[in-house]
Amino acid sequence: MTPPGDGPHAESLTWLIEELFTAGARQAGLKYLQGIGLWLPSGPTDFAIPDLSLVESDYRDAHVEKNCFAPHIFRMVVEVTSSNWSDDLGTKVDCYAQAGIPIYLVADRRHDEALLHTDPRGGEYRSRKAFKRGTSVPLPASLGITLELPVDRLLDGDEG
Repeated sequence: MTPPGDGPHAESLTWLIEELFTAGARQAGLKYLQGIGLWLPSGPTDFAIPDLSLVESDYRDAHVEKNCFAPHIFRMVVEVTSSNWSDDLGTKVDCYAQAGIPIYLVADRRHDEALLHTDPRGGEYRSRKAFKRGTSVPLPASLGITLELPVDRLLDGDEG
């Protein structure tokens, strides 16, 4: 079992939820959920549980099994690295790309940057952009909301 994240990990996710609310995610027909299972196409019992997911508001209609949902309802998944940071930067990148998740955002606290993966095709993300402290991550317009996220807040949480 993966150990729980620390306080700044939780702060980053809480802050991000507040930003999604302010940006009008609910009005755009989206819900932001923590700990929701994402069914992966790599096997009959394979799934992931992203730190935060932005999903279609009717996500419940896409229930597969074991509290997991079909990939097509996920618009974005977010991971904030913890002690298992190599999974977020390796295994999960491949899994989310293979599942066709349009946007994968990683607050990479190990390397002090945010990574934005977009355009999944052929089982891999065609675009990977790194953002350093002092800059912001502009989320793609395809998300349905306009939002730029300061890297410092993604990495440090609310009190960065």
